[in-house]
Amino acid sequence: MPLTDEQRAVVAHGDGHARVAAVAGAGKTTTLVARVLALLEQGVPPRRLLVLMFNRAAREDFAAKLEALAPAGLALPDVRTFHSIGHRLTRSLVSWGRLAPRELLTADWQRERLLRQATQQVLGEADAPTREAALEPDRLEALGHFCEMVKAELVAPQVLYERLDLGAGTAHFVAAFDAMESLLEAHGRMTYADLLYRPLRCLARDGDARARVQGFLDHVIIDEYQDINEAQQRLLALLAGDRAAVMAVGDANQCIYEWRGARPDYMLERFAATFGAARDYPLSVTFRHGHALALAANHAIRGNRRRPDQLCLAAPTNPDTRIEQGQGVAPLLQALTARQQQGRLAECAVLVRSWTLSVSVQLQLLRAGIPFRLAREDRFVFRLPLVQALAGYLQLAREPRRLQDPAHLLLLFSQPTPFVARERLEAVTRQLAETQRWPLRQDPLLEGLKPVQRRNLKRRWELLCELPRLGGLPAARLLEHVVERLDADKVLKRAAARREKGEEDVRLLDVLIEQAEEMARAPDDFLELLGSRPDTRHDGAGGDGGVLVTTVHGAKGLEWPLVALWGLNEEDFPHYSRDNPLDDERLEEERRLFYVAATRAREQLLMLHDGGTHRPSRFLQETAWADCMRVARALEVPSDAPLAVAEPELVARYLKAVGREDIDPPISRGAPVEPGGGTDDYRVGQRVHHAVFGGGEILVIEGRPADPVLEIRFDQAGRRRLIARRAPLESAEP
Repeated sequence: MPLTDEQRAVVAHGDGHARVAAVAGAGKTTTLVARVLALLEQGVPPRRLLVLMFNRAAREDFAAKLEALAPAGLALPDVRTFHSIGHRLTRSLVSWGRLAPRELLTADWQRERLLRQATQQVLGEADAPTREAALEPDRLEALGHFCEMVKAELVAPQVLYERLDLGAGTAHFVAAFDAMESLLEAHGRMTYADLLYRPLRCLARDGDARARVQGFLDHVIIDEYQDINEAQQRLLALLAGDRAAVMAVGDANQCIYEWRGARPDYMLERFAATFGAARDYPLSVTFRHGHALALAANHAIRGNRRRPDQLCLAAPTNPDTRIEQGQGVAPLLQALTARQQQGRLAECAVLVRSWTLSVSVQLQLLRAGIPFRLAREDRFVFRLPLVQALAGYLQLAREPRRLQDPAHLLLLFSQPTPFVARERLEAVTRQLAETQRWPLRQDPLLEGLKPVQRRNLKRRWELLCELPRLGGLPAARLLEHVVERLDADKVLKRAAARREKGEEDVRLLDVLIEQAEEMARAPDDFLELLGSRPDTRHDGAGGDGGVLVTTVHGAKGLEWPLVALWGLNEEDFPHYSRDNPLDDERLEEERRLFYVAATRAREQLLMLHDGGTHRPSRFLQETAWADCMRVARALEVPSDAPLAVAEPELVARYLKAVGREDIDPPISRGAPVEPGGGTDDYRVGQRVHHAVFGGGEILVIEGRPADPVLEIRFDQAGRRRLIARRAPLESAEP
């Protein structure tokens, strides 16, 4: 495929630094391969040219394309990842005597064992429930992530801890980081994060060593620059030194890895602050999807303040892309069935904001008999411990004999966690299965348990004994009863090391109850579905021919003919809650995540919300997808009908950029929506004006549709909760 004018400009870049802003599907790899070959043709020695890719898969893909297009016998430069550069740098520093040799931890269990030891060291004097909660797998995983973030951000652990909102039960993380570092040193081990952290710390204090690693490069090309963190930025600056010209390629609108230290600022401002003046190049033409989706992507991201002033433009040869919005599972099943009949089911992907939201779509696909596969098989609905336990509660209500099964009792006593060590739970459930009665106060089995632990375990047993008498209740009512009696919401939030993880677990409870409600007319089918096991089904997580279910983060860099976005509800996507409200920065992060999700599609984008008590995501309206479809049709088939859109300036700018200003009739502004007496007249994200408080943005809509309560963040007066019908509100949108 011949290069576009924009791509040729990047390839022909002369001296100095360059920053390339590339939209999704802009042909970055093709452009960068051409750039490398052009530099080699100019006589740049391959050993003085370094290409950095973000992960191994991208590195292998780029290296293969470079080798395929290079003239036979041409020596090629290194194509590496940051970790491989860090590994080589570490080896050099060890051989020079600047670093002590260490072995890389490659197995998860090795790292988890050291995290467990570090936790036990710092909590040796703490009470048993605190220690046991800290040793839960989720809490250890959160500690491991905290340690990695300290090394990615290159900040003191106390500084990072104060910046992050990690929730209860994590106060030991700062001390545990130091204990973990001591254990790694004592055992002569290092983590993947240490591949950058150790050499960077060494080079920061050792000027001689620093001088030995600089000055060897004339050119550095780095892809996915918007995803780098502080450690990677410093390594890049160190390798480039004062000599090498750096070309950074990326898209600040696709920065979605903030949770591991990435920031859009690296692409927008910090590149020039680190390396100096740079020439900017756009790659604004996508070769992935048609005008409708390109326009929708531009609408979707326009609400972000931290973004490049760049439009995504569809190439004229791209396929038309159909955008649809729907409610519930019916539109998804219809679309997938049509693709299945064409033998194209494997070309489809269902994307979710979090794995928790995948549970409902997994159950629906299983129920419909549509095969699917998961990017992570451990997220298969029947492998989730909480789902297994809730299914177990329902099974016990229908089959009282399970009260005598110690394995079944152990499952129910373990989830949600009672904050008691598993060994103790095993002993308790064995005795209960045998005796069918709660032990006396002086029973040795209860020795050493705190009063609150005893009460929790006894309350759990009383619930289990009660369930067989409630077997006639609908599944949804049974689940609600179990959740209420266990105080599961509070337990899950307390057990989670991250606030978002606790909220996701609570949302999982809601998802299962909602699915039970939906199948209320066939409760036995719901019980049978939850009682299934993955090894007894042929349409579960395994297999290669089904629709792919994955998260938006897992879909980064990929594309499919059909993409369905599932769970586009307020509080789900964007994700927030009353305890964890959206601020401007998090909303922009969520909007970038939605932008990435939507731009994975080539032929069809299906956006689905749940409906019912869940309000559709604000992102659905922000895309102006219906306007975008009308404009795309007008580009293909001219019409005399007026074309009124919500954002005529944006549409006009797009038409000018693609050379179609001649569209007739001209674009005009659609009629604005004026607030009235119901929630249909308001939307989250809408700008309103109050006679006293001034301008503001609607954050939350609650209450009865005919008389909603609005939570509004006013520009000058802060957050206020107002009864819409009584408040002097007017729309502040044009």
